[in-house]
Amino acid sequence: MKKGFLMLIMLFFLGACTEGRDFDAEYEATSAKEGGSGAEVIADRLDVPWTIAHTGETFYITERNGGIVSIADGKKERMQLQLKKPVHQEGEGGLLGFVLHPDFRNSQEAYVYHTYKDGSHLKNRIVKLTLDRLTWTETDELLADLPGGAIHNGGRMAIGPDQKLYITTGDAGEREWAQQPEKMAGVILRMELDGTIPADQPFSSSYVYSFGHRNPQGLAWIGRQLYSSEHGQSGHDEVNKIEPGANYGWPVIEESDEKQGMKAPLIHSGEKTRAPSGLAQKGDVLYMAGLRGEGVFQVDPAEAKVVKWLGGYGRIRDVKVIGDDLYFITNNGDGRGEKKQTDDRLIRVPLPDK
Repeated sequence: MKKGFLMLIMLFFLGACTEGRDFDAEYEATSAKEGGSGAEVIADRLDVPWTIAHTGETFYITERNGGIVSIADGKKERMQLQLKKPVHQEGEGGLLGFVLHPDFRNSQEAYVYHTYKDGSHLKNRIVKLTLDRLTWTETDELLADLPGGAIHNGGRMAIGPDQKLYITTGDAGEREWAQQPEKMAGVILRMELDGTIPADQPFSSSYVYSFGHRNPQGLAWIGRQLYSSEHGQSGHDEVNKIEPGANYGWPVIEESDEKQGMKAPLIHSGEKTRAPSGLAQKGDVLYMAGLRGEGVFQVDPAEAKVVKWLGGYGRIRDVKVIGDDLYFITNNGDGRGEKKQTDDRLIRVPLPDK
């Protein structure tokens, strides 16, 4: 009888574990690659780097204090950035997103997202730059007066398969703004490369593509489907499958909560905190940077599963896939990590065959 009772308890426990996994829509591997087999340090002693951009053999890395670093052939050079409104670094704000124009070789143009001060207010703006030798110069302000704060500035920029510019903003610490699309806080924005509003936007005469986000910091596409990674509150980090015009619920719902007119996340972390940031795509898999999670996470959207794929480097801010390699930048010098002598670094690691 005792044996039968123990068997019943075991079956109940296994059933509960399975139910929990389905509820979280997530699992975590116990064999994450520590230290990264075959890893190579491309550059070190960066100053709180935020974004990886790449063309040919050259990397451009933004630093939150307002710096842009060029890395090519093992040589690291600090570049000049000439803006009409200076970068203001405060808390999580500063020089954040950066993306090259699709025809960068000919145009020498790029886009940047940065925090600035307007009187006593922190704000963010999107600017077009032109490169001349080692100097980036502002040529056009595409959008300004975006809400900013010491926390939750969003800041990720990416050019989609539709050749439109996508930008994430955070709620700037004002939770209710995420449900007010006109504030353009806690949203994903979409614009033409010249800064105009696309004709096929979900909301007429608005840059807003989706809203109800807390602090999204990752954008990547599988085919033409957009995904975003987002910081949750005390855990509850998300990966969202983005649909035009959709409301992702913050701060009304989180995790698997449901409410009419609001979308629950594709994946959430439950009580675990990963503080996801940059997102990159390889085939049908996404690679997600984790700050508090201190690693790179492999995301399978089709199965709604997450695996911690790489660890051992501390806080990771951004990831980029180039060919068969993954490049990532550490963020151990941002005041929340344990900074080593050579931090922060740009590192390359080979991707698995599948």
